[in-house]
Parts: sequence; C-alpha cells; structure tokens
Amino acid sequence: MSTENKNKKIEKSTTSSKSTVVVTKYQNVDKSKLLEKIDDDIQELNRLKKQIQMQSEENTQKMKELELKSTQIVTNWKDSTNAFWKDVDQREFRQYELAYDRVKVFYKEQHTKQTVAYNIQARINFKTKIRDKMPVWDALIKLNNLLDESDPDTELSQIDHALQTAEAIRRDKKPRWFQLVGLIHDLGKLLYFYDSKGQWDVVGDTFPVGCKFSKKIIYHDFFKENPDFKNPLYNTKFGIYSRHCGLANVMLSWGHDEYMYHLAKEQSTLPAEALAMIRYHSFYPWHHEGAYKYLMDEKDHEMLSAVSAFNPYDLYSKNDITYDIEELRPYYQELIDEFFPNKLVEF
Repeated sequence: MSTENKNKKIEKSTTSSKSTVVVTKYQNVDKSKLLEKIDDDIQELNRLKKQIQMQSEENTQKMKELELKSTQIVTNWKDSTNAFWKDVDQREFRQYELAYDRVKVFYKEQHTKQTVAYNIQARINFKTKIRDKMPVWDALIKLNNLLDESDPDTELSQIDHALQTAEAIRRDKKPRWFQLVGLIHDLGKLLYFYDSKGQWDVVGDTFPVGCKFSKKIIYHDFFKENPDFKNPLYNTKFGIYSRHCGLANVMLSWGHDEYMYHLAKEQSTLPAEALAMIRYHSFYPWHHEGAYKYLMDEKDHEMLSAVSAFNPYDLYSKNDITYDIEELRPYYQELIDEFFPNKLVEF
C-alpha cells in the first residue's frame, strides 16, 4: 500500500473515531433530555471560548504595556532632569589654566604631531595586525598601569574612573548598554601599551585633521608647530572635506576614542548611539564648544544628542570615591557578556 493511501486510511479512521465518540455521548440520553444536554454543552463551549478570548486580550494588553515601557526607556535615557551631576559644581572641571605642567607639555606634543600623514599611517597599522587577545575585564585591569597625562581633573586609576562613570549611569537608571559604555569608553587607552608613540596619540581631546584647526580646541596656539598648520591643502575651513560631509567621513585625531570605536563596532552588539559615545566623547570642540558643525550631516545631529547625554557622566563623575572592584565585577561581567559575544576581544 502506498504512503498516500496509508495516510488517507489513518485520517478516515481518526474521523470515524471522533464521530463514534460524539454518537456514544448522546445515544444513551433520553430524547427529552437530549436537547437540554446539547444546550448545556453549547453553553460550556461558549464559556470556554469567552475565557480563551479574555486571556488573549489580557496577554495582548500586557504586550502593549511592555512595548510602552520599552519605548519610554528608549525615549527617556537622554532625560537628565534628575541626573546626579545636577548638584555638581561644573566650574571645577576642565580648568586648564590651573592644570599641572604635565598637561600643557602633553598638549604641546599632541598638537605638534597629530598630522594627516601620521593619522593615515596609524589607521593602516590598526588594520594590519591584532595586538592582543583578552577578556574585556582583564583589559580594564591592565589599564591600571596608565596615568592619563592629559587629564587635569583626576589622579585616579583608569578602572576607578571607569567604575565611577558606569556607577553614575547605573544610579540614574539608564539602559544597560549605556552603563557598559561608561565602563569601557576609555578602554582604547590600551593602545598605549602597543602601537603608541607616547601618550600624545592615545589620550587627550580629539579634533579633525585635514582642515583648519578650530580656535575652540584647547591650547590652540600649540598648533603653530604642526606641519599641517601652514599647508594650503589643510589650513582652510573645509580642507580635504566638504560641507555637511558627515563626521563618519572625517579623520579625527588618532587615539583611544577611534581605536575603541572600531573595536566595538566590529566585535560588539552595542547600538549606534553607544558607538557614537565612544568615538566622540573626547571631541570636546564639537560636543562642548559647538565647533565643526558645518561638517555634520543629519545623522550626526542625532548622535550629538547621545554624546551630550553621556559626557556629563564621564566628566562630572570624577571624584575621590573609589569602589570595590571585585564586588562590582559580577554585575559588569554580565553586561560585558551581553554585548560582547566573544569572550576574548581582539585588541
């Protein structure tokens, strides 16, 4: 017998069995009570249908509430109404006129050496090799050996600053990906232990190369020693760029922001807003001083609001408070695992 005929036989047998059950159910019932019995069964069936419908409507309502809650989280993560830094004296930060001499020495070297030629070569070097492989948490621990010479606001270790930023974001109940950005935004400073020429191509404020250096860049006068300062190809307003070309097409001074941005873009599931926070958090002439807006495209305006939402946590969380690293590790390890699918990150 063919498979098709077997299936038809089984189907016929099943249908027959169902009919037998229905017939058996009613064949011993008195005719006088038959209609009453059928009516009771119909009412029970309708009751079950209504119950199922109510359950379905309840589930639908719960789904709508969850969607609304999710939408509110996405909408409200930029809200700073009750942010911790509202009570911070913002005038105490980025006081470069009172900065240590090491800060000024750093910026003189950075402004002199960050040229178009160097930035092109740095990007070639980045793409041609893997420097190390390690878990994100191990990379954070490694950063404890670095003191950022460009920072006038803190003498704490890098992991202390990372946890200060992340905990401030967490305290304000921002999304999990936002909290992770707080933890890893400076992780690109690992570059110092690999390809750097010093700290001048790792830390410090960032700025575009290939066009005129804005006077809103800190210690602008130091650019006079930069070979690109008098180069007619680079010292005009737009230089090698065009109006509203988009910051994605602009070469920012090479350092930990660019380095970590590319690593996270390739190896994490972080959203575009998170990647923008990482890439632009040191681009103070743009997000803090309003420079270079003529290079922005439509997407950059969206990303600017994200960077502006992150920046206060990075800047105003700097204080003398330190956290127990091992106590916080399980929470942040879970965040790392959520957004970095591979345990080992290629640096």
